[in-house]
Amino acid sequence: MASSNGYDDVPMLPVSCTSSSSRTRPFTSRSRSVSLSNTSSTIDVFENSSTVVLGYTDPLGTQRQPQLVQMGDPISSTRNLELVHNARDDDAKGWARRFVTSVDKYLPKIMEPDSKEVGGWTIFFAFSCLLSIFVDPLFFFPIQVSESGKCIRIDEKMARVLVALRSLTDFLYFVNTLLQCRLAYTDPKSTVVGSGQLVKGSVEIAKRYYRGNFLLDLVIVIPLPQILILWIIPHVLVIYGANTIKNLLCTAVVVQCIPKLHRLFHLLARKRTTGFIFESAWASFFINLFTYILAGHIVGSCWYLFGLQRVNRCLRETCGDHMESKCHGVCKELIDCGLRLKEKLIDCERRNTTVTQAVLNWNVTAAACFQENGFPYGIYWKAVNLTHDSNLPKKYIYSLFWGFQQISTLAGNLVPTDFVWEVLFTMAIIGLGLFLFALLIGNMQNFLQSLGRRNMEMTLRRRDVNNWMSHRQFPDDIRTRVKNAERLNWSSTRGVNEELLFENMSDDLQRDIRRHLFAFLKKVRIFSKMDEPILDAIRERLKHKTYLNGSMVLHSGDLVKKMVIIVRGQMESTREDGSCTRLSKRDVYGEELLTWYERSSLNPDGTRIRMPSKGLLSNRDVKCVTNVEAFSLSVADLDDVMSLFPNLEISKES
Repeated sequence: MASSNGYDDVPMLPVSCTSSSSRTRPFTSRSRSVSLSNTSSTIDVFENSSTVVLGYTDPLGTQRQPQLVQMGDPISSTRNLELVHNARDDDAKGWARRFVTSVDKYLPKIMEPDSKEVGGWTIFFAFSCLLSIFVDPLFFFPIQVSESGKCIRIDEKMARVLVALRSLTDFLYFVNTLLQCRLAYTDPKSTVVGSGQLVKGSVEIAKRYYRGNFLLDLVIVIPLPQILILWIIPHVLVIYGANTIKNLLCTAVVVQCIPKLHRLFHLLARKRTTGFIFESAWASFFINLFTYILAGHIVGSCWYLFGLQRVNRCLRETCGDHMESKCHGVCKELIDCGLRLKEKLIDCERRNTTVTQAVLNWNVTAAACFQENGFPYGIYWKAVNLTHDSNLPKKYIYSLFWGFQQISTLAGNLVPTDFVWEVLFTMAIIGLGLFLFALLIGNMQNFLQSLGRRNMEMTLRRRDVNNWMSHRQFPDDIRTRVKNAERLNWSSTRGVNEELLFENMSDDLQRDIRRHLFAFLKKVRIFSKMDEPILDAIRERLKHKTYLNGSMVLHSGDLVKKMVIIVRGQMESTREDGSCTRLSKRDVYGEELLTWYERSSLNPDGTRIRMPSKGLLSNRDVKCVTNVEAFSLSVADLDDVMSLFPNLEISKES
């Protein structure tokens, strides 16, 4: 066979063949190999070995894998180790690939940010954010003061209920974290022209999320209050006391509440690629109102917590002033209601009989901490009565009322003491109240104004029309007709300019909307036999018209400038011979314009001619019997339709 190229002249595997038809050839020597890395060493192995390995090479130089033969040569052992190592790597890669595939089956597909599912989840997640922020301050209320024992304790039953609610909101945050890894995003580099290109690669989406809000969401999802309530508090309460646990719990709630507020503000500001979250005005109203109540809830909860801290401060100062014994400090430890501390007190009483009397004196004196003049509580005095009340609804509702009242009045009725943190808390309430008044109350005002915006526009237009008529000195009868025409036109359109709404819509959407609006067109006698493309062209050119009762729409002998289709009301058509015809819904006057245009616009050879400038003269008077709402088609628009469809014919049946 002739060689097709120069490379075929050089044999890749020179052998001596005894028969051209034989498919097996004895291996003698090899100068090039594509499967063995060390050719010379491998050849020596084959030459010194009694085992013969047969191989075949096709014209492209690829070789079939020979059967592996166990040999004692060091090179052979080395290659066996490499094969084992590669097999292990393949197994590891295969296991990882199988794991990713199995996990990917349970994950949702890549979703577009403007899809219906993402929009629904965004609204649901916004409410869950509000619920989560609402639940976190409730962890302050299980901390109570035992008035009889003069100590601070934690209501575990109440705390476990809050843990269940908090776990539910954490689960929703966790689901949202998973969805963020499957949510496509718009490439910022592609937003130069148009709305941008969506990135749908799972790896790119995950990298972007990890570089963005992943750490923030991770801090939110960590169940810190649950860990404290269920595991840490039961073991360290008797060692460090309730005051330390209280500080840890408050710190955990505050640390996680700040990222949640950050997330919530992003949703309310509508800065995400999901577009508008709350399109309804009522939805925005309730969100703003709930946010205002949420601010009162946070302020009231903090007020209860700070009041609890002032009670704790009073008890500790009372203990320091009246505990004088070698067991000094036992009463400070008793403030935390620890079981081991009670045992310590009993042990002290056994070793020192004066301890009992000192503790009794301290209990009597500590009762002053629950009296109005016993300690300078300032703005926290009413919270003192709530700290030793185990009725959660009572404590919460009053705290919510206090917070809502102070935000609404900008803390106008508060008189703080000289305690620094109390003054700062009052200043924070004033600043928060001003911020909410400017933001939320302003939004609510805009909402209330938006409800009557159309009425306001109508009022302003009516005032402009009145000023215009006064300036032009219209007579009273024309003034009345103008006012009635404005009122009729406004009632029929509701102040909406439909042509402006159509501008940003696609052609197919405009066509479908017009088919819906002008569905009556097929029921009109003269248009009933026309094809759909012709009707679409007519629908694009129809103009909305309103006529007052008694208006003369057309006089006999005038040019017929338009064809009018009645959709509401009645007209009366009177011919020159005195015959009268009542026109109502779906009736047309000026239909002779279409028929005459068809007959006069074609030459005998089939070419189209322009309509004469004199036009068509009317032979009847048309007058409105009632207020009429109609759609008109002008001569110029009709000329456009006829130029688009030169073979248009009006059937005799129509």
